Amino acid sequence: MWELTKSFRFEAAHTLAGTTFGAGSEEIHGHSFRAEVTVRGTPDPSTGMVLDLGLLERGMAEMQKTLDHKLLNRIEALGPPTLENLSRFIWERLQHAGKLARVSVHRDSCNESCAYYGPQA
Repeated sequence: MWELTKSFRFEAAHTLAGTTFGAGSEEIHGHSFRAEVTVRGTPDPSTGMVLDLGLLERGMAEMQKTLDHKLLNRIEALGPPTLENLSRFIWERLQHAGKLARVSVHRDSCNESCAYYGPQA
């Protein structure tokens, strides 16, 4: 079994009410995000690849365009703009690209990340 991971970065702003960070998180503020999308599988004998990463890259470029330099609170399907919701949102939009194993979203400047492994049966 193999796992391939590809990442993309985006800059975005959000507000989060009701956290222990108080008023600071309720004001519009921004972060640099890094999203990692991991697919799992066995290489195809004819290509030697688990997945043509170009296929994944196309979907990731669209996802980056959706999120980069946006106010995340305005993306209705996202819900509250948390790391948890971002990782689920990205999963849902990229699941067609291959057998996803994990989507992780990182805020490296805050030393934070969240991994989503898909819906549980």
